[in-house]
Amino acid sequence: MIDLRRLGVLRAVAHYGTVTAAARALHLTPSAASQQIRQLGRELDVTLLEPHGRNVRLTAAARTLLGHADEIEARWQQAEAELSASGDEPAGELRMVGFPTAMCRFLGPVAARLTTRHPRLSVRVREATTAESFDLLFSGDADLAVIEAVPGNPAAGDPRFDQRPLLDDPFDLLVSAGHRLAGRRTIELPEVAGDPWIIGVPSDPARAHVLAACSAAGFSPNIAHEAADSSLVATLVDLGLGVALFPRLAQLFPDLDVRRIAISDTAPSRKFLTCTRRGARAAPAIAAAVTALDALVR
Repeated sequence: MIDLRRLGVLRAVAHYGTVTAAARALHLTPSAASQQIRQLGRELDVTLLEPHGRNVRLTAAARTLLGHADEIEARWQQAEAELSASGDEPAGELRMVGFPTAMCRFLGPVAARLTTRHPRLSVRVREATTAESFDLLFSGDADLAVIEAVPGNPAAGDPRFDQRPLLDDPFDLLVSAGHRLAGRRTIELPEVAGDPWIIGVPSDPARAHVLAACSAAGFSPNIAHEAADSSLVATLVDLGLGVALFPRLAQLFPDLDVRRIAISDTAPSRKFLTCTRRGARAAPAIAAAVTALDALVR
């Protein structure tokens, strides 16, 4: 009989990429984590780690075992969810994570609603990037995340996570009050092809949306300024320094004199998803939160 905790160490190495990172997440020393995996290999009579430069990597046997380990974890999550469902109502602790727009628009209101409706449920929300959200779900430090579909996320069919669409958030064109198009309700992107543009920094997922939309409209934007924070982007637009594509759900400071204009041709959009550990979605607290999220979106 193998020790399932050792399977957890193997899954952590695969998730975090190195033994050192996995050990840090599991509050182990790297040598202890390596020893756990070697012991698991001895129990199964296979080699799970092999030298790779100055480090080590998982073997083909380890990759095969991972598929079964992820399935075991998903079934365990499902068992816990079914056992919890025998209670009268959601209780215990629910931990939800998401990026700022998700926190303001969805998770905050849902937390307030659940706290009122289910007094035995303790709800906590935490700001996290999409990448951090996956790590928090994997480690068991979060139960439900609202994430953005961006390159680099685990695949939709990843056996560790249950990812489902929540809504699309379209981008509008943001211009200053004095811009020549400020009085328009809709525009086509080629109309601002010659304007200076304010877009996200290279690490900002919104930057890819802007560049792809401009490319589809037949031009490359004249990038005048770059900013990661959406409020800073809006401030630069307010100052007349350029135009920007701005997510419809992103909030604007009330003192900014700017105009949102809908894009009449194909508008880019952010895709929001709910994500849980696979098998855990049916747990009463998580199910109640997902139901509240769906109702809020509708």
